[in-house]
Amino acid sequence: MPGAPRIFDQRLIRARRDRIAAKSASTEADFLLARVADDFVERLGIVRREFPLAANIGAYHGLLSERLRELPNVGEIIDVEAAVGCLQRAGGPKIAARDEALPFAPRSLDLVVSGLSLHLVNDLPGTLLQINRALKPDGLLLVALLGGETLKELREAWLLAESELFGGASPRVAPFADVRELGGLLQRAGFALPVADSDLLRATYESPLALMREIKAMGASNMLSERRRTPVSKRLLLRACEIYQEQFELPNGRVPATFEIITLTGWVPHESQQKPLAPGSAQVRLADVLKPSSRNPSTKG
Repeated sequence: MPGAPRIFDQRLIRARRDRIAAKSASTEADFLLARVADDFVERLGIVRREFPLAANIGAYHGLLSERLRELPNVGEIIDVEAAVGCLQRAGGPKIAARDEALPFAPRSLDLVVSGLSLHLVNDLPGTLLQINRALKPDGLLLVALLGGETLKELREAWLLAESELFGGASPRVAPFADVRELGGLLQRAGFALPVADSDLLRATYESPLALMREIKAMGASNMLSERRRTPVSKRLLLRACEIYQEQFELPNGRVPATFEIITLTGWVPHESQQKPLAPGSAQVRLADVLKPSSRNPSTKG
């Protein structure tokens, strides 16, 4: 939307996804997306309603959609992805479009899902509003994003290394949102029954360099618009790795990396949904419910 801050370089995001897609069909670096897919299958599998038409926003190569197509209550899923090379690997219906410019008619979808993509948009409130408009009444939104705890160890190591060597630091790890902020965004976008929950995943690697290689294999290296454009010097890289090991190395010699996956669930309002009671409509006073019993439970008879 006009006026939205340009936090992420969208052209670079598309180029990196396309490069990874062209390089290999391996899904070894997709462990986070696979975890989200397992979680979404479980969540949607217990929902007692049909979703004839769904869209997967920021679909990457379609791993999430592939898993959801196995569910009997999910019908056609359209993959939406701006990186055309990445999208070509997806099966089923697909549309090349940006997450922030969705091509769906109002009230046309029953379900919208997104796995680990929307935390990279520059205008998340605007994107959520577009999704709300595209969903039918009682339509469901199910989104997984990376949260603020993600890669906190790597962020600290880079900051300390640059401050020590150069007296200042440039942004290198994305400023992911907090779970409470994201829950509030759902309400502002007009979703009913909003729920936001957080899952902390701790992976371990043989070295900080192994972690950085996996991040690169995900196509998730520094994509900030304000990133430093000069290549990282060997001196800075080695010092960041040293600090990472000094601060976080485990007894077995490996290093941890934290990933926070925040899952958002919201429904487009519909008359069939549960609604909170109006203020003042309660039949029993809360004070009466909480008042201790006049009888001592330890007294016999």
